Amino acid sequence: MKANTTWTNAVIESFHDVTPTVREFSLRPTGGVQRHEPGSHLQLQLLVHGKPQTRCYSLVGEPDGQTLRIAVKRLDDGLGGSRAMWQLAVGDRLQVSEPQNHFPLDFNAPAYLLVAGGIGITPLLGMAQALARRSAGTGQSLRMLYGARSETELAFLPQLRASLGAALHTAVATPIDFAAEIAALPTGAQMYVCGPVPMLDAVRRAWEASGRPPADLRYETFGNSGRFAPQAFRVQIPRHALDITVPADCSLLDALESAGVQTISDCKRGECGLCAMDVLAVDGEIDHRDVFLSVDEKRGNQRICACVSRVVGSITLDSSYRPDPAQDNLCAITGPRAR
Repeated sequence: MKANTTWTNAVIESFHDVTPTVREFSLRPTGGVQRHEPGSHLQLQLLVHGKPQTRCYSLVGEPDGQTLRIAVKRLDDGLGGSRAMWQLAVGDRLQVSEPQNHFPLDFNAPAYLLVAGGIGITPLLGMAQALARRSAGTGQSLRMLYGARSETELAFLPQLRASLGAALHTAVATPIDFAAEIAALPTGAQMYVCGPVPMLDAVRRAWEASGRPPADLRYETFGNSGRFAPQAFRVQIPRHALDITVPADCSLLDALESAGVQTISDCKRGECGLCAMDVLAVDGEIDHRDVFLSVDEKRGNQRICACVSRVVGSITLDSSYRPDPAQDNLCAITGPRAR
């Protein structure tokens, strides 16, 4: 079960590679482009291994009113969505949602620290451009930290340098001292972060230790813990008398829905927590790839976010399904229906 989404046709107008592993696509919806704010994303419907699946991608840069731009990092050991995107050609059509925003930018803070890790730059590029334009007239402080494993993977670097100048600081294969960066922020400053789960966990720990208001830290993830490559695992759901295998190229959420287990979901990025399920037992290790559960909750292994998290081994889950007592009573009163 998903939140209501409006879909429209879009054509791939162009694409180009911004790094050896990141490709930017320009999409032109047939009904025109809706205005969107920094931090917005699109849902796309793709055929992955011949099966229809939905993927979410952040909108890149400020809107031009003509096209919607996304950037996709090719993950050869991922679930197949990025490989499917990289196989598309100019002129191909696909279904896209209207722009949605679970990562909105508040323009009223006195200072901002933006932190991107790898492909996490995609939602932050538009934020950086919008804030840089405003800071000249408002006096708001702006600083951006951009980390990557290699210089070649610093996507959109020319655009960032043009907008931020000396306010942009890159860290290539170098840890960032988040505690020091947070300590240097003035009162009321906001921090926006997007990157892999380990980086987000480190930022959350440093922010909590600083004593700053939790609401001033805002983040988005792309659901990758960096701990294990996707692999098949076994799932048992006693309430449904189910014993299924989740393939390496399929999410737990998609596997459950294919098996007829209705699971509430929305963001599909491990942020909203709607798809979190109770864990009854685990034989192996849970690879928590969400940012919804706290560090202590992840250690406790009592819940799992089905949209992004995985398992090495096997797991037993409880679903939200419960029999309808009213329906059972009705059957008991009326008996079996006559044929």
